[in-house]
Amino acid sequence: MKNRHFSELSPAAERLVDVAQALLQRAGYNGFSYEDIAREVGIKKPSIHHHFPTKAELVAVVTQRYMHRFAEALRGIETQHDGALERLLAYAELFEQTYGAQRQLCLCGMLGAEADAVPAEVAHEVQQFFKANLRWLTDVIESGQQQGRLRPEVNASTHAQLLLCALEGAMVVGRAAGGAVHPGPAALGRAVIVSLEA
Repeated sequence: MKNRHFSELSPAAERLVDVAQALLQRAGYNGFSYEDIAREVGIKKPSIHHHFPTKAELVAVVTQRYMHRFAEALRGIETQHDGALERLLAYAELFEQTYGAQRQLCLCGMLGAEADAVPAEVAHEVQQFFKANLRWLTDVIESGQQQGRLRPEVNASTHAQLLLCALEGAMVVGRAAGGAVHPGPAALGRAVIVSLEA
């Protein structure tokens, strides 16, 4: 059976998706159960199964909604910023906002680390997230090169990957370092972006 689209969720199902996303960003796919969701929401496990018969279906919907919201944020960046440098800096700030005071990881970064252990439909959604981000970053860098604001000799696709890896990696290292001083996603992202400036 085809998974539902996140826009079709009832308020009760949306609440389950909210809680599942928070648990995923803290503990990953294999780090939470329906029991954890039931305890946090204050319902019984069969009620969760009524909305999402399987954990794979639930997480696929969580990931789909996360991708949609991230795409909306990218459209917002395009609306607010004309220049490539400004767009890239705003992109890095999205990761800083996610990381925040609670050291949350990007949902798809967390699931990507478990790619070999998650169901195929979840892995597919995660792959689509990274492909879409790399396309967007590559387009922005190429646009900046055409504007004469970014170095023309750099490979746009390679530097798109470098920036995305730096941002995702900064979150992981920052969480692992605990209270130790680290640059954070936005600061590390800025360092990569500035290196592209013409």
